[in-house]
Amino acid sequence: MHALFDPRQIPVCGVDTHLPAVAAARLTPQALRQRFAAPPAWQPEVRREPDLPGASRPLAAAAVLMPLVQRPQGMTVLLTQRTAHLSSHAGQVAFPGGKADAEDASAAATALREAEEEVGLARRHVQVLGELAAYVTGTRYAVTPVVGLVQPGFALRPNPDEVAQVFEAPLAFLMNPAHHRRHQMADGRQWFSMPYTDEAGREHYIWGATAGMLRNLYRFLMA
Repeated sequence: MHALFDPRQIPVCGVDTHLPAVAAARLTPQALRQRFAAPPAWQPEVRREPDLPGASRPLAAAAVLMPLVQRPQGMTVLLTQRTAHLSSHAGQVAFPGGKADAEDASAAATALREAEEEVGLARRHVQVLGELAAYVTGTRYAVTPVVGLVQPGFALRPNPDEVAQVFEAPLAFLMNPAHHRRHQMADGRQWFSMPYTDEAGREHYIWGATAGMLRNLYRFLMA
């Protein structure tokens, strides 16, 4: 969306408080390994965003890493806030990731390479569990979310050209639909937001593609 677009100004048309949260027992490293080792039959809820004006090129393959960090207090999701000067999705909360390179052998290879380049997350700390269904953005990227368990002890080195900050949000918070807000614009476009306020009182506004992929992870874990 346009750089001047402020998603916080779009009214909330619904919050999914009627849906159950993912049980804590399903959010442990072992449970997540088992779920991805024998995936259930499931359907992603959000597959594609409407094309943005002027977006007419062929779909480009991309991948992101959904880094699930194993913390003593519970699993967290490592997220970035993109810098304000980027040509697309500037200032937005995102997973580390990007466009596939010709030499990438797989979506996982793309996601791991991009995570290392963007935030300095060494791949030796990541155990890839599996992939979710591709998510097509309004900028015509077909993004494969690669889910990985991250072992603590890593040292991050965010690329200042791409990443303004890195933070972690509790997986249990993001897997509770009471925190999933629906928005609808005048032209009919719909999307989710999942605003998260950290312990220091800073709000991280998770929305759009990132929120959509998290919603699909919720559906995968609840199937």
